Amino acid sequence: MSDTIRIAMWSGPRNISTAMMRSFGARADTFVADEPFYAAYLAKARLDHPMRDEVLAAQPNDWRTVVPELLEDPPGGKHIFYQKHMTHHMLPGFGLDWMRECRNAFLIREPELVLASYSAKRGEVTLTDIGFVQQSEIFAREAERLGHAPPVVEGIDVLRDPEAVLNKLCAALGIPWTTQMLSWPAGRRETDGVWAPAWYDAVEKSTGFGPPPSEERPRLPDHLRRIADEARPYYEQIAKWKLH
Repeated sequence: MSDTIRIAMWSGPRNISTAMMRSFGARADTFVADEPFYAAYLAKARLDHPMRDEVLAAQPNDWRTVVPELLEDPPGGKHIFYQKHMTHHMLPGFGLDWMRECRNAFLIREPELVLASYSAKRGEVTLTDIGFVQQSEIFAREAERLGHAPPVVEGIDVLRDPEAVLNKLCAALGIPWTTQMLSWPAGRRETDGVWAPAWYDAVEKSTGFGPPPSEERPRLPDHLRRIADEARPYYEQIAKWKLH
């Protein structure tokens, strides 16, 4: 039986999810997968995203084809398989039974900050696009399966004190902490999604976690403010369980 540890990190967009993937990918014992359900999501939702055609050509377009890849052992004799998942990619009908083969964790960010960042990349945005409802549902499913809350970290907490928060996260996931997670070489990775040119400009220049953003919540136009207000209860439901 495989001794691979599969870690599924569940995040919405415009969090520090790619920097977290860099952090885990810097570990000598870890292989990473970047948003494996992205093409299946685009194919079913019929959405127009940056580099849509390239994404559809690069990944399986059916979620049923993705799942077996997530349950394989990672290449290169790696012991840990870290999977970066976007909660909004898990459309109704996409199976989640495979989650029980993973150690699931949740990366959160305040909706006002998500919307300010997301709206700069895409002109139109809905509550569904930013994944808060889906994250809450996936979190509740995993908490019920475990009988307790799965690990939760907030992006801004990681930026404030990466070593302390990641140390706690590793302990909660049952893997050893290593300082390798605090820095990485700049540039693109073979494991980055084909969409990297549209979304990863900042992380490609990074060599570690950046400074936390301003504490002040951004002022949002009315239509985004309404979405933030809708999203906040879902955020707060998970935030109360975050690691301290």
